[in-house]
Amino acid sequence: MYRYLLAALLLICSASSPAKVLNDESLYQLLDDIWQYELSVSPLLASRQGDNTLAHALPDISPEALKAKNEQWRAFQKALSQYKKEDISTDGYIALLMQQYRLANYVDEYTYRSHLVPINSEYGFHGAMASLPNVSTFKRVEDYQAYISRLNALHDYFDQQITYMKQALKEGYTQPKVVLEGFENSVASYIVENAEDSGFYSPFTRFPEYFTAEQKSALIEQGKAAINTSVLPAYQAFYDFMVNEYIPNAREDIAANNWPDGVAYYANRAKHYTTTDMTPQEIHDLGLSEVKRIRAQMQQIVDELDFDGTINDFITFLRKDPQFYATSAEDLLKEASFIAKKMDAKLPSLFEYLPRTPYGVAPVPDAIAPKYTTGRYIHPSRDDQPGYYWVNTYALDKRPLYALPALTLHEAVPGHHLQISLAAELEDLPMVRRNTYISAFGEGWGLYSEFLGIEAGIYETPYDNFGRLSYEMWRACRLVVDTGMHTMGWSRQQAVNYMMENTALSEHNVNTEIDRYISWPAQALSYKIGEIKIKALREKAESELGERFDVRKFHRAVLENGSVPLFILEQHIDAFIEEQKAK
Repeated sequence: MYRYLLAALLLICSASSPAKVLNDESLYQLLDDIWQYELSVSPLLASRQGDNTLAHALPDISPEALKAKNEQWRAFQKALSQYKKEDISTDGYIALLMQQYRLANYVDEYTYRSHLVPINSEYGFHGAMASLPNVSTFKRVEDYQAYISRLNALHDYFDQQITYMKQALKEGYTQPKVVLEGFENSVASYIVENAEDSGFYSPFTRFPEYFTAEQKSALIEQGKAAINTSVLPAYQAFYDFMVNEYIPNAREDIAANNWPDGVAYYANRAKHYTTTDMTPQEIHDLGLSEVKRIRAQMQQIVDELDFDGTINDFITFLRKDPQFYATSAEDLLKEASFIAKKMDAKLPSLFEYLPRTPYGVAPVPDAIAPKYTTGRYIHPSRDDQPGYYWVNTYALDKRPLYALPALTLHEAVPGHHLQISLAAELEDLPMVRRNTYISAFGEGWGLYSEFLGIEAGIYETPYDNFGRLSYEMWRACRLVVDTGMHTMGWSRQQAVNYMMENTALSEHNVNTEIDRYISWPAQALSYKIGEIKIKALREKAESELGERFDVRKFHRAVLENGSVPLFILEQHIDAFIEEQKAK
């Protein structure tokens, strides 16, 4: 560990010294130095990148380590600030902005003490640690021994997290009590009677064939011991803390504005997630405008179907009629897989390049499903793994089939799987550009992908199209309720009522979503704002290029730089339009 601290100190010195020549070569060397430092202090990130140097370790989140990392991030910021646009190439400038964005978030998270609140309504560090069997590699005896070392470190890691959360309780800096109802169940699911029943035991059930019987036996005993003496007690301690201390004493107020430094914090998160300078009021007003526009389109479908009742009567009908719901988890997964496969066949007509990484369709794990969102994309940890489109099969009567086409296009293809996988394959780009996810771009692309389903012919019935509009309405409502609850005094019930009034989401989904917005301030703003920008750029390209507009080339231009802030995307598409005109 000491050599990594020494390396960090050396990097601080080098990052603080002015670069002799400000050009692409020196910039890319600095970016690589930053990446190597990030790997040295992020053992799980290193493992995902195939670097096993710290495969035995968990992140050091001690106050001293967090302070040292923050100082290093700031030193790197200072070094990067020397570079100007005119000093470097266009690609270099994009990489510079991306690295500045990534570092700014690290510094802001430390400034606003995000480490004091390491959970939200649907996830937390305890769930992240459950991915250890998938993050690690298991080819040598040493790999198993490193994994066992990680398991043995888990108890101390949980203790550090609980210590921070106790500090947060004293300062009133906690998640609101209302979003934590049932949260303890997501912890309890990891507590088992026998080590063999733990998910952490799974690597000891699939040894390479070339291991000897003695090696397997010894590793199994060491693995069981680590689970029994470290892993299970860690989860039990966290469960007891949540039930007996944290949840009973969590704050009642839901607004981020009322946290310590809350007004500045929410504004900071809004800027981070949208990559714009829009104020909460401007975002709120945009949401109201979008809700009005989408509601008019939804009314057109109600009229087309000659439904006898108002649009809200129609939504009630959709929520209650059994024809719109699967009767088994397997049926829901099969329908999602069928939609995904239909879209797979449409991809060549929309994209010049497709990713090599495949994806699967799987249920959200039972341990987290009750409070989890309706679906999500899980990107692979290593290049020998697929991506996964997770479908929530909990409470089937709350998972309408008419919404499944839009969800599938968003999470799988042409949404997150396609975009994230293509970005990972841009091997000529610096690692920061291949590994930084910008929500406004990624989620904006996901929502734009739902729109692409129209020209791909995926929405086969008016109900499917209403489901698409409901999902678009859902994202528009986010702009209203997120800003409303965090900055304008909206109550949780007021936000729930607004979502129930304007979307076809089930009441269960609405409540789950509202809790997510409360516990993850401003992240939900990114979807609609990103989609609006991508649609506007496409309309501009179509208008200026006319018959020369090629949607495949446009999509290539949008995706070819990976995930980027919206203002960079706009500059790039403007250049693309001029380039196409010149041709």
